[in-house]
Amino acid sequence: MLGDMTSFDSRVTTADGIVEGARGKRSRRGTISWKGIPFAAPPVAGLRFRDPQPVHPWPGVRDCTRFGKAAIQEKRFTAVAPGRYQPMGEDCLTLNVFAPDRVATAPRPVMVFIHGGAYILGTAATPLYEGSLLARSQDVIVVTVQYRFGPFGYLDFGAYSDDDRPFDSNLGLKDQVAALQWVQRNIAAFGGDPDNVTVFGESAGGSAVMSLLSAPAAKGLFARAIAESPAPELVISRDAARIYADEFLRLLRDPQRRSTAVDPAAEPIAPDEARALLARASAQDILRTGNKLMKFAQHAEVGDPIPFGPVIDGDYLPGSPLEMAASGTTLPVPLIIGSNHDEGQLFSRLWNVLPDAEKALVRVNDEQDRKEIAALYDGGDSDLVQLSADAVFWAPMVAFAEAHGAVAPTYVYRYDFRTRLLAATGLGATHATEMFAVFGAYRTAIGAGLAVGDWRSTGRVIADVQDRWGAFATAGAPGAGWPTYDAESRRVLIIDDPDRVQTDPDGARRVAWGKVHASA
Repeated sequence: MLGDMTSFDSRVTTADGIVEGARGKRSRRGTISWKGIPFAAPPVAGLRFRDPQPVHPWPGVRDCTRFGKAAIQEKRFTAVAPGRYQPMGEDCLTLNVFAPDRVATAPRPVMVFIHGGAYILGTAATPLYEGSLLARSQDVIVVTVQYRFGPFGYLDFGAYSDDDRPFDSNLGLKDQVAALQWVQRNIAAFGGDPDNVTVFGESAGGSAVMSLLSAPAAKGLFARAIAESPAPELVISRDAARIYADEFLRLLRDPQRRSTAVDPAAEPIAPDEARALLARASAQDILRTGNKLMKFAQHAEVGDPIPFGPVIDGDYLPGSPLEMAASGTTLPVPLIIGSNHDEGQLFSRLWNVLPDAEKALVRVNDEQDRKEIAALYDGGDSDLVQLSADAVFWAPMVAFAEAHGAVAPTYVYRYDFRTRLLAATGLGATHATEMFAVFGAYRTAIGAGLAVGDWRSTGRVIADVQDRWGAFATAGAPGAGWPTYDAESRRVLIIDDPDRVQTDPDGARRVAWGKVHASA
């Protein structure tokens, strides 16, 4: 609800200093954004592999009209326009605030977004995550967050610490908590309500939301959560974390090393050698070695197939999100959670990080369960892609939703909407396509091409999704006609043009996978 029509000042005083933002132009008229605001000290030099530290206050007015540096990753993943890339650096702990440019009569709800990228890539500068249209349409404040990932954010070198050179773990997750703490301290100055924060994320960002729901340190930092296409099992056990840290150090020591298996007889790396290796490594050395570790992980069968992710250390992250939900110990905040109808097609065509169907079933311990699941996917190649995607995204998501529903209202969706172009390419309602609705990107340069021939239907789906996400962020319920999910009725909102509610979609597959998650 907008108050009087006075414009909000683009200059804001935060707890750390004054920031100057920019008013939106053209399609973003009616908004203001502040970009590249630091929420923690630069994690460089002695702060590499350390917990996020407090921001260094700055004198004068800080220009916050450009996005901060992307975290270190392969350059191709930082594209922000044809031939244009976001600069990278270890000094990446910044966030961006998007707001309506009118002063409101009451503090606005806040939506804090965590980007995806398999915990190895991504940047809040990606045009898809521009928060202005969502902020304007729903009269909310949108905050987008950067965090450390890959070897910089998700390897645990704690075993090699000493008093002079300690190493901390779960840095990416702690960065996200630090960003939420920044919101608590500062968002009121931007017109936001620190008591009404919704954290939302997609893919690895959705998985991060589940880790935040499972992390005691995040308690009280958000009132609601939205997890879009999370991979709930994208966490690392303590044993796997130890193996990956050891192998990383061996690869760093010997760049020619080609290892495909764990060698239990190998001489351990001494802590002082580990500290020396990490101290003299450049950012590029660490990135390169992380890429080699990914190759090792593909062959070594460590148990957790991706080496980077939150570590279940029993302390900061007491258990996996699925374990925490099953034991009723996730933070009791209302949740929207869901996945997309053709989740796996993006990976099978563009970037294959999903396990093949056979490998997806290897993790199913019981032979009878394996046979039962395989029998439900016998329609050729697209069914095998579906099996892999269900194993990673949909099946564990349903298990989490069912368990979390016992501690807080939980709403489950399946995103089915596909434009003609997405249907014609065979991508369908694939991974990340719901983001074009959430952020209104069918109306921006990055998404307008996908909406050709579907201008009206994309408009309706944008309005439907934004209104539901906005209603949830504002008042905790996602609008009319979307019932909560429970183990009796299993009602799911199918997001399409128009949307509809379906009872227990893909019930036979859910039952088969449910046995696996019940015995895990």
